[in-house]
Formats: sequence, structure tokens, C-alpha cells
Amino acid sequence: MNAKQLAAEAAVALIQDGMKVGLGTGSTAYFAIQKIGQRVQQEGLQITCIATSISSEELATSLKIPMAGFDALERLDITIDGADEADHQLQLIKGGGGALLREKIIAYITDHYVTIVDESKYVATLGKFHLPVEVVPFGWQRTFDHIKALGATPYLREKDKAPYKTDNGNLILDCDFKTIPDPETLQTTLNLIPGVVECGLFVNKTQTLIIGNNDGTIQTHAR
Repeated sequence: MNAKQLAAEAAVALIQDGMKVGLGTGSTAYFAIQKIGQRVQQEGLQITCIATSISSEELATSLKIPMAGFDALERLDITIDGADEADHQLQLIKGGGGALLREKIIAYITDHYVTIVDESKYVATLGKFHLPVEVVPFGWQRTFDHIKALGATPYLREKDKAPYKTDNGNLILDCDFKTIPDPETLQTTLNLIPGVVECGLFVNKTQTLIIGNNDGTIQTHAR
């Protein structure tokens, strides 16, 4: 079992009957959804879920995981999702999979937010991973300029030689800030720029960080 799968399966063990569960997006969350599906089918686990992306919803549906919408779910008991970086204060960079806006909407209605990573994602200071910022297509070039003026080097994300589009029809700028010593201030600054929909900094949202190590061990850090 690889490190991502170790972390994912440790997190899924926290889910209990009757819970309302948020399903993350990305390569690590994929293992969590697979394990949840296994528990639903083998144990008869009774849960209701909402996903952070179309791809995760499709995967969950294929595994017969019971899904619902925001019309039925006001709060979630637990969400399990990955991260592109997590620092020692449990602040995160997310959005490598392009689902940062939906992931943050889910995070803000979750009572117990569990982040799962492999050891390579656990860092002293955020910033080596380029920070994803979701922006509206209208005037994105000027939004790009405003972010660049903060000292970053932004790159328009592309897929198949065309601008990458999120599930919400927006663009993503991957921004190289070198280091991000103050995630909370940067999050506020970015979100005040017209054209920015949301940034991939998740500040003070993680209650539990589970790290899978390559040697087969697991570390758990609680806020």
C-alpha cells in the first residue's frame, strides 16, 4: 500500500454510520472514495455524501455511495480531502486538481475537516507548490497583473494546449510566490482582487492532518 492510500484509509476509519460526508478531489482523495465505497458495500455503512468535483461525484456514484445536494445537506460531519502542501501549523495549499472553489465551499460547512497527504507534501513553509487562484475569464489578464504586482509569477493553467476550465467555467492562475510565510494575510489580499473567485490557501480549516509515510507508518497531527 502506498503512502497516499495509507493516509486515506486511516481517515476513512473515522467515518461512522449516519454521518454526512464531504468527498475530496485528487489522487489522494481518490483512495479515500474507493475505501468509502468498499465500506458501503461490504459493511452496509449508512452515510450521505456530497462531492467537491464532478469527477469525484461520478466516481462515488459508480461505487454506489449515497449522494445528496446542498438542498438536503446544510452541514457535514466530516470531509476527507488531500492537499498539495500542508505546513506545520496545518495551513494548506490546495487546487492542484482544479477544484479549489468547491473544496472551500465544502470546507466551510464541515465540522471535522481531515486532510490526507503523503510525507512529500508536509513542509515547514508553504509556497514551493505554485498557489492556484481561480479567476473569472472576463479581464483575467488584468487580474494576472494585480497578482504579479504582489511579487508572484503567475502562469495561466492549460490543458491540451488550451486554457484549463474549472467545473465552474473559470480559469486558474498558478502563482509562484517562492515562499508564503503568512498564508492568512495573503489569502485576504488575493480574495480582495476583482476577478479573483477564490485562492487555494486553506487557513485554519484543518482539524486533523494524516500523513502517510513511505516506510508504511502514519503520523497524525491535530489542531
